[in-house]
Amino acid sequence: MKINWGTAVVIAFALFMSFILFFVFSVQSNHKYDNELVVKEYYKKEATAQSDLDKQQNAYDLKNDKVVIMVLPEGITIDFPKDFDYKNIQGKVSLYRPSNQKLDFEVPISLSSAHLLIPKSNLVGGRWGISIDWNYQGKKYLNKEEVYFKQ
Repeated sequence: MKINWGTAVVIAFALFMSFILFFVFSVQSNHKYDNELVVKEYYKKEATAQSDLDKQQNAYDLKNDKVVIMVLPEGITIDFPKDFDYKNIQGKVSLYRPSNQKLDFEVPISLSSAHLLIPKSNLVGGRWGISIDWNYQGKKYLNKEEVYFKQ
């Protein structure tokens, strides 16, 4: 039986489609490949995007002191502005691990000084996204930063 070029193109196309479908189904069914979303409630998070931008602008507009995030051997410290009375600062610090959603956690802001320490016992070495959502005397602020923590 002789195969002409039209039949060969159809066979090659069918083999290519079979390979792609096999690859897609094997990756989706294998639990080794984790298909997590970055945020579980994505659309709810998108609805607050303008509010987040306003809070970030407020944090950017701070005149003298800004929030400073430092990586130290004992953990990650967050220094709030010295102009502010630390007893009136409220909010939360969210730590996001891009490589593993199970390591994400939040810390409520309760200060005994102008510094907040996140101890290294809570952290795993690698890249962390830090989001500080805080308010002071009714004005809301949002600081976001990426840090690399060595263990």
